[in-house]
Amino acid sequence: MVDPILCSTNTQQGHRNDGVELADVVRRFGAEYRSRYGQVMMPSHERALSDIAACCTEELGGRRYRCDDCDESFWRYHCCRNRACPKCHGTQTKQWLEKREAELLPCDYFHSVVTTPPELRAAFGQHQKLLYGLLMRVSAQAVRELCAVKRHLGAMPGILSVLHTWTGELGFHPHVHMLVTGGGVTADGEHWEPARGEFLVPVPVLSRKIAAEFRDALKKENPEVFAAVPTAAWRREWVSFCKHYGHGNDAVLNYLSRYVFRTAISNARILDMDDTHVTFRFKDRNAGAWRTLRLPGIEFLRRFLQHVLPRGFHKCRYYGLWHSSKRDLAGRAWLLLILQDRDDASVPMSIADLLDLMRKELTDGQDPGAVDNDDDADDDRNRPRCPHCGSDRTTLIDDRPRTAVT
Repeated sequence: MVDPILCSTNTQQGHRNDGVELADVVRRFGAEYRSRYGQVMMPSHERALSDIAACCTEELGGRRYRCDDCDESFWRYHCCRNRACPKCHGTQTKQWLEKREAELLPCDYFHSVVTTPPELRAAFGQHQKLLYGLLMRVSAQAVRELCAVKRHLGAMPGILSVLHTWTGELGFHPHVHMLVTGGGVTADGEHWEPARGEFLVPVPVLSRKIAAEFRDALKKENPEVFAAVPTAAWRREWVSFCKHYGHGNDAVLNYLSRYVFRTAISNARILDMDDTHVTFRFKDRNAGAWRTLRLPGIEFLRRFLQHVLPRGFHKCRYYGLWHSSKRDLAGRAWLLLILQDRDDASVPMSIADLLDLMRKELTDGQDPGAVDNDDDADDDRNRPRCPHCGSDRTTLIDDRPRTAVT
């Protein structure tokens, strides 16, 4: 437990110490953390610490440039590409978005969130792959089954499911966000059935259905884990919600930027670090205000590493029309929507425009030069600006290949 005297909150947003990043915290407290918890650390946690500490440093290799205007030289080091690192993934995000281009249907969207009761959190922490995957699968299945009911929708929607495990204070709180198309293709494949205004499925029914199906699936698939779960978890009411989110690409863009690409904490939220503690800010949703929290460095890393996912686990999954086995049906949905309203001004914008908007969302609170720092392509459009004079006329003069972190 953290000494409450050492933790404080206030309503002031605070000012960030521009020199402090997550990598600095890992370098400062990583060795002490390993000394205390090394015997029980998951391999994914060890890898995250190593990768983040080495991110954008000489250890990973990089490229050296000379400025054609001021004749100064500088290095641009490679990023670590670890998915828990808040500094990486500019290029990976671009590639992911390009693959999603054909899936952005010009329709309304709904945002659904499924939470789990506190009595299940210990089991989730001990059996992450099993329970994370089960929660995502059961939640999407429940939405699909309710949408198939004629009085609700009577069609198959597209579902993008994203796992989150954190609160603003870096507490452990497994829950699933789902982006659901506000409509779907009927069973005969001949019609696009739109949602009825701002209603998609009855939320109380959805909550009970997810709780019951999760319980039954866990009991069947892993009786030992089921037996270890407190019975109070099955008596408690599970909380879900499903709200109308918007129409077309703006809705999708906001969803992607808020839920898909965020890590447990961004560098912008880390305010200060001293020899023993780390101070960061978080949004108090109940009060609608920013607060600060000061934690011992070891406790900060412990909380952060709770949210590093097991190796190979996919935090984003696709169901319904967006499942890989339903690609033909998803294409049919496009045609049905276009035929339904040829003059719809919300037909998706070009992917180039979407990417430009997405970059603006993703760079919120990050170092502008860090977002695309993991791009290995080296052409005139990707040449970095000179840090000495700001010129974009730079020339590559040395290249050290990316090296693996040991």
